[in-house]
Amino acid sequence: MSSVRPKKHLGQHFLKDLSIAERIADGLTGHGDYKTVLEVGPGTGVLTQFLLKKDFETWVIEVDRDSIAYLEKHFSSLDDRIIGADFLKHDFISETKTPLAVIGNFPYNISSQIFFKVLDHHQEIPEVVCMIQKEVAERLASPPGNKTYGILSVLLQAYYDIEYLFTVKPNVFNPPPKVDSGVIRLKRNTTKALDCDETLFRRVVKAGFQMRRKTLRNALKPINLPAELSDHPTLALRAETLSVNQFVALTNLISACQ
Repeated sequence: MSSVRPKKHLGQHFLKDLSIAERIADGLTGHGDYKTVLEVGPGTGVLTQFLLKKDFETWVIEVDRDSIAYLEKHFSSLDDRIIGADFLKHDFISETKTPLAVIGNFPYNISSQIFFKVLDHHQEIPEVVCMIQKEVAERLASPPGNKTYGILSVLLQAYYDIEYLFTVKPNVFNPPPKVDSGVIRLKRNTTKALDCDETLFRRVVKAGFQMRRKTLRNALKPINLPAELSDHPTLALRAETLSVNQFVALTNLISACQ
């Protein structure tokens, strides 16, 4: 199908297996009553073709000029819904219609940055379905107490329920990556806003995991913990053991003492 060569500097690995592309598209549930879907990095449209069959208005955002030209030639039904821009830098919210779902085969090298942008727009994005590196997918879906549980696990689970859907082997890509991929689904939960200072919450979570083998008492030193909290039992724990609610409670403790 493709006459576009995948570019290493863009982290492109084009999916070849149509059945997997269809399974990814079928991962969309419509949760949150959205009518618009934005595909990130469609490449040559292997996933796009299945999205266009669904009852959503499909938009795509692509930074690669060769891929844009291919999509314009082969997917005329997209009309003016091809955004030639970098997802990480572009204000797609004002250009499309919200609420919207985000879907795609995310480049491994920027997947974390994509999720941070999703977090910035969590009120407008009720659902995400994506294929990323398996290790990262498992980390995001991991519960507290698991060694893979980390910063993005907490930040995303604060606003989304995350489900690991299935694993994808390297041989179905061109070129094949060196690791397995995983497909996950994020569905917006009922939390409209955290019951704490959300900016401080992010700082606490990030600092807590920067030195994940240390207790929170030591890991949180960079944010200048109030002296009166030094003996609090939560600070004797490691970040990986705390749930979202426990991080919210810790944030409120710190905020009350500042």
